[in-house]
Amino acid sequence: MNVNIYYGGRGLIDDPVLHVINKMEEVLEELQVNVTRYNLHEMKNSITTVPQTLKEADGVILATTVEWIGIGGYMQLFLDACWFYGDKEKISKIYMVPVVMSTTYGEREANLTLVNAWEMLGGKTCRGVCAYVEDVAAFEMNKDYNMIIEKHAEDLYRSISQHVKMLPTSNMAIKQNIMKNKVDYTPEESEQLSKYASDDIYVKKQKEDIEALASIYKNMLGNNGGDVIADSMEKFKKVFVPQPRYRARFVLQITDKNKNMVIDVDGSSLKCNVDSGEDGDLFARMTYSVLESIVSGRMSFQRAFMMGDIKTKGDLNTIRKLDELFVFQKN
Repeated sequence: MNVNIYYGGRGLIDDPVLHVINKMEEVLEELQVNVTRYNLHEMKNSITTVPQTLKEADGVILATTVEWIGIGGYMQLFLDACWFYGDKEKISKIYMVPVVMSTTYGEREANLTLVNAWEMLGGKTCRGVCAYVEDVAAFEMNKDYNMIIEKHAEDLYRSISQHVKMLPTSNMAIKQNIMKNKVDYTPEESEQLSKYASDDIYVKKQKEDIEALASIYKNMLGNNGGDVIADSMEKFKKVFVPQPRYRARFVLQITDKNKNMVIDVDGSSLKCNVDSGEDGDLFARMTYSVLESIVSGRMSFQRAFMMGDIKTKGDLNTIRKLDELFVFQKN
């Protein structure tokens, strides 16, 4: 089973939508679902090619934030691209869950917009996650809210696995009438669509494969888990930027090395060691290839978190602080 997440926010670290889709992704992965996330704000130059990623999907999560009004430009561009370039036959078999978090007003209207759009595309809709969030930290720490989010992820899984039937809607009738008119592509659109193999998604996958192979070869050359973690700790010490009166403990779990790197910061003092505990101001899980990308300056902690490469527990604001404390330069 494959589920794609299309995130239409701006990628801000305190965006409540990120917490929701991270939680849903965790639940789906526990259910052995292949989850792929697409950050639309990073793909605006190739948005016309994104609907082609729907071809292998059984379900999708359309996630966006209402910061002042409506679903936002990135999500609107994606839906427009689905209408003009998407495979309607394939979309008709895909279940969609809308996720809309509002920091102002209008989350219900935006949720309805996503539902109407997907139904007009011919797809199937499930009950979505829709809420107003005033305090992001309180929202993320609320156990009842997290249980509701997890329940929606489970409902999507059941809808797909059980092939739940949907009642007909008037949106479907409108779609049939509108689609009688053939959509003609401009020369520029035809050229862009023909270059799918060289778009951002493909390039990103190639980079991930290269990093994974590099990590494997390093291990084959004799680097064990302890050696590479020790090497990374030395790199952290070299770029440490003291912060007066700032104290924090960061626990970085390197999942494929079965090691926890613990970083204790106390003003100008820095201690790094390997420990098995998870207690700290921030607990973050990542692979060694992600850590290697960060210490080599190719990626920041905040960017890795937004891309879903880092899973966290604790105060999420400390992710931004990590990038301030450790300024890695690109090799």
